[in-house]
Amino acid sequence: MPSRTTVFLPLLALAIAAGAIPEAQAQSRRGQADIEALQQRMTEAEARYREAMVKAGNNDPAGVDESNAALEDMEDVIVECGRTRGCGTGTLLATYKRLLKAQVDAAAAAEDDEADTTLVDDGDGLPTGDVPPAATAAALLSADDRRFMELVQMNPAVQAGIRRWLTDMRVSLITSHENYQYMQHLMSPGFTRRGLPEALLFGILAKESNGRVHSRSRAGALGPLQFMPATGARFGLGRDDTGFDTRYDARMSADAAAAYLSERFAELGNNIEYWLAAYNGGEGRARRVYREFNGRPFWDVDVYNQFPAETKDYVPMVIAAAWLYMHPREYGLVFPRVDTRPATFALKQPASIYELTICLGNGGTREGYMRALRNLNPRYEAEQWIPAGTVLNGTVRMAGLYERWCVRGARAELARRLVNSDPASAIVRTSALQPVSNDEVPAIGATPAAAPAPAPAAAMRTHRVARGETLVAIAQRYQCDTGVLARANGIAAPRYLVRQGQSLKLEGCRR
Repeated sequence: MPSRTTVFLPLLALAIAAGAIPEAQAQSRRGQADIEALQQRMTEAEARYREAMVKAGNNDPAGVDESNAALEDMEDVIVECGRTRGCGTGTLLATYKRLLKAQVDAAAAAEDDEADTTLVDDGDGLPTGDVPPAATAAALLSADDRRFMELVQMNPAVQAGIRRWLTDMRVSLITSHENYQYMQHLMSPGFTRRGLPEALLFGILAKESNGRVHSRSRAGALGPLQFMPATGARFGLGRDDTGFDTRYDARMSADAAAAYLSERFAELGNNIEYWLAAYNGGEGRARRVYREFNGRPFWDVDVYNQFPAETKDYVPMVIAAAWLYMHPREYGLVFPRVDTRPATFALKQPASIYELTICLGNGGTREGYMRALRNLNPRYEAEQWIPAGTVLNGTVRMAGLYERWCVRGARAELARRLVNSDPASAIVRTSALQPVSNDEVPAIGATPAAAPAPAPAAAMRTHRVARGETLVAIAQRYQCDTGVLARANGIAAPRYLVRQGQSLKLEGCRR
């Protein structure tokens, strides 16, 4: 059956068009006050209706009831307006038209989501709106320098980088863009405050980590922008008082990267290639080469050959990714459109990111929300039990889906059962039946021997770490808080490293 929302508005339009609601001309002081009160009621009803539409868009069942109630209030206002002398329907009709358009737009968006929830062409390729002025091609080097555009058009190394991003690395570039959209509100302000181009931030992110905040290199670089320990410490990154390494934090690492690049600008001038060479290979080498060759361009053969192969690859690849971020349409590149409006939601019962990923579902995305949840909540491992009441970072969409699917119901129970499943319980030990001698068979009527007294319960249970086990998996198995278990055994966050054969005290565990 159609809802009142979908039926009432067209009927109201017909009534107004047919002149069923008369307009009077005479006004009085008292009548004017009544008219103003009706207009105020209409404004408030419109606001409630729009709020209800947001809830409905987030799959909140209350949205439909609240929108219907708001429409009923508007119907009452219009009917009462028709009985009030001097109350014209023009303003009320304008409100009605706005809501009718909003309803049509919402329906079109819903149809679009159903038809294609993967990739769309946003024209300029940015998550929202136009390219920020700071990310224009000219601003990437300076306000009046067009060398960057010439560089992309003429430099074979950058052209080769664009080719690689568009072929065998296209999936990585698209994934990087999708991950960045969720973190854009955290990462871009640091660059904007320092006048640095957002496109440069994206290029570094794509090359360093593909937008995965928990990335770690063999050399010990961590986080979405891959800071080494010493460099991170110089810019305020490292372990905080809880043991969490803030190099994993998207906002803090972007602020640190912006400070680092500003420092390189002060030393190396407006030479972005040198900035990137310093970021990848260390500022000491970049500073020395810049001084020894009197600031000659990075692409000068003598300068270029001063850098290792990794840096020679890194610099053009970052510039290529930055260029594609600004000009996807020119290359037939289609970036994902993702609803990344930030929001928070509080857990109503303990859960892990694995459990939330299952119960939230895809929600109109290509791959679901696991990566977004991890990136926005870097302090938690995917398997870690997060206590009830914890406020997690997410999006408006995630918050609505959590209330609908993860608090109660079949999908919530299914997700909980899947993450609580213990693979070890599937292993069944079987052995051949052994013959029993006559001496072992008790005589009929004989009193059975008393069972041995149970051993006294241990004050604290322990678990010996098996090969391949992680602390997070052990905490999940025994339903412990990972942080409590780690502190009880002197294990540092966030990696929670354990070794085979290590005995763990199961403190704070429920199983």
